[in-house]
Amino acid sequence: MMKAERTKFNNRVYTSPLLLLVASMMLVALSACASNTTTNTPANSVNAPATSNANAATSAPKSPLEGIVRAGADTVEARAGGTTEAAVRLLIADGYHVNANPATEKFLIPTSLEVKPEAGITAGKIVYPKPLTKKFPFAEVPLAVYEGDTRITFTLRVPRDAAPGQHALAARLRVQPCDDEKCYPPTTVETSIPVTIR
Repeated sequence: MMKAERTKFNNRVYTSPLLLLVASMMLVALSACASNTTTNTPANSVNAPATSNANAATSAPKSPLEGIVRAGADTVEARAGGTTEAAVRLLIADGYHVNANPATEKFLIPTSLEVKPEAGITAGKIVYPKPLTKKFPFAEVPLAVYEGDTRITFTLRVPRDAAPGQHALAARLRVQPCDDEKCYPPTTVETSIPVTIR
């Protein structure tokens, strides 16, 4: 009886390495499958939000006031040694306004335009348009404002030695956008004035 049990025990010991080899191969195969499944699923789930976040960042506005006030300028022509009239257009979205120059109250920020010289071309006195006068709930008195499409004009002086061709003068507008209920922090709007010298 003891011999039979020992033989059975010995047989089990003898076959154990074979079983271990088979079991190891099965574990390796299962591990590889599990690894592929694990790798693919998180990669897709991680990449999807990353792409989504990138798109969201691209399409998100830089500021809550972006697009409320825009600026532009038409091309002007001039001769060396001469002058020409130029204008910067202020485009204000519906439902908003900016303070006129001069502003009605001292605590309000007036619209102001700065034109930087380029190649000796300089801007003369800046003339602000006649404002609208409107009453708003947040102010005790009617305010002088600009709405819609507003033109700020000035004269450009061109030196005699100015080189013929295309030039661009940088223009910067400081404005304080407001709606019918409140005013927002001042912001700067930039554009350029194309100048062709003949």
